[in-house]
Formats: sequence, C-alpha cells, structure tokens
Amino acid sequence: MAAIMSLREAIAENVRDGDVVAMEGFTHLIPFAAGHEVIRQGRRNLTLVRMTPDIIYDQMIGMGLANRLVFSWGGNPGVGSLHRFRDAVENGYPAPLAVEEHSHADMAARYQAGASGLPFAVLRGYVGSDLPKWNDRIRTVSCPFTGEVLAATPAINPDVAVIHAQQADKRGNVLIWGIVGIQKEAVLAARRAVVTVEEVVERFDATPNACILPHWAVSAVAVVPGGAHPSYTHGYYDRDNAFCKAWDGISRDRRKFADWMEKHVLGTRDFAGFRRSIGLAEAGAAS
Repeated sequence: MAAIMSLREAIAENVRDGDVVAMEGFTHLIPFAAGHEVIRQGRRNLTLVRMTPDIIYDQMIGMGLANRLVFSWGGNPGVGSLHRFRDAVENGYPAPLAVEEHSHADMAARYQAGASGLPFAVLRGYVGSDLPKWNDRIRTVSCPFTGEVLAATPAINPDVAVIHAQQADKRGNVLIWGIVGIQKEAVLAARRAVVTVEEVVERFDATPNACILPHWAVSAVAVVPGGAHPSYTHGYYDRDNAFCKAWDGISRDRRKFADWMEKHVLGTRDFAGFRRSIGLAEAGAAS
C-alpha cells in the first residue's frame, strides 16, 4: 500500500545512488518537483530513462547526477536543444554521459514488456533504420509461426519510476486524466514508484478513459501542488511557455546555469520555495 509522505521523504526512501530512474510524463504531468528533490539530495551515477527527456533531465544531467541516458528523443519542446545534455555528450561536462537511443515505439514496447513481466519487446519498427548498427541492445528474433525477422529489445524494469498525477485518495490510489503517455506501464514495470499529485481527495470522480493506478503498485505519494511546472497539469494549470523559452538562454552558459540552479533549486527547501523563488505566487501562475 502506498504511503502518503513528504516529497523529501519519498525521494530519500526510494531513489538511491546508481539507480535506474524513469521519470515519465507526456506533454503534461512531467515530474519537475520530484526531479528537483533528487537534485537537492545529491544523487549520483543514475541511469536516466525517459521517452522524451526535456528540461528536467537537462537540469539533472547538468548537475552531474547521471552517467547514462536511455531515450528516444530529447529537446526543449517548441524551443530547441537541451544545452546541458549536449554539453555532457559533446564535452563530457560536468561528467561524461553515455547515451542509448531507441525509437518511440521501441521505448513504449520495452516499458510494456517490463510491466507484463516479459524479458523483451518485439516490434517491426526498425525496418530500414540504421539505428541497430549503433545500439547493440537492438537485436533480432525470428517469429516461430511465420519466420519473419523482427526487432527485439530488453524490457525496461526501472529501480524506481517517478510520475506526477492530478489526484490520489487516502489509500494511495492514483488518478490521471488528459493525455496519458507511458506512466502506467513505467510504474507497473518498476521495483518502486513515487507519485507526486496536486491533491488528495476522499473519492475519485473519474472521467472516461482516465487511468487509475492501484495503491499496491505505488511506493509513495507526495502532495506537491504545481509539481509539474513548467509543464501543465490538465484541469489545474497551463504550460508555462515563457519558462521554456527562458530556459534556452539560461542553459546555454555553464556559469549562468550553475548560478540559476544554486539560487532557485539548491537554495530552496522545496518546490513551493522554488516557485516563490522564480516569481510564482501560486501553482499555475505565470512566471
């Protein structure tokens, strides 16, 4: 059964040095608050897994937390490159970063395999691609029924999955609505799972096609209003496009990035303090 606790406690108990950490969320519900707490607690030697690493992984990589990234696309959505990610890959700064690239379809299939207790995923998606030449974890199998040669990749089973959601109830069941990416599969595939939520409610008023994660699949729930900022949380607040644009300039320069992180993340006690530090009076307010 999921325990409801502070985010500081949830990260301290569930994210460890050397872990394989998957922080998922697609377009909205990106777990920025949790990522900041991992940075504050100074975790190291992490393998970061995410289908679409964006600003939060740029920050974690730039702070030297990761030595490996497993992904299918990376960028500041609608803006451009992740400059701390690029600096790590191209120049080994602040530490060398190994990369393992897959396709979107492959990453989704690998999570699904992990959630299903299967050892590997099977797909056709690499026909005509040269990515298998550069990634030796993309291999082939022959279908035992047709003889067709298919791509096979190992299941993803993170040590810990971290996601953001709209609501939890007092038992630790979690409700997500709006666009749902691979969060459900990531949680079910992981050994431990931390979920930040906007609020805890007595009972859910679930909308059609909502996703409910059962309490037995979740290790810890932490209430963090605004915890997906600058991404949005459907039904609560909008995406902060101005922040994403500003990040491009902040992250281009090593010193400017380090000073910004020192002031706004390391220099604040929690995500509420971070929001105040960057000029957000309340969750969802424009920066």
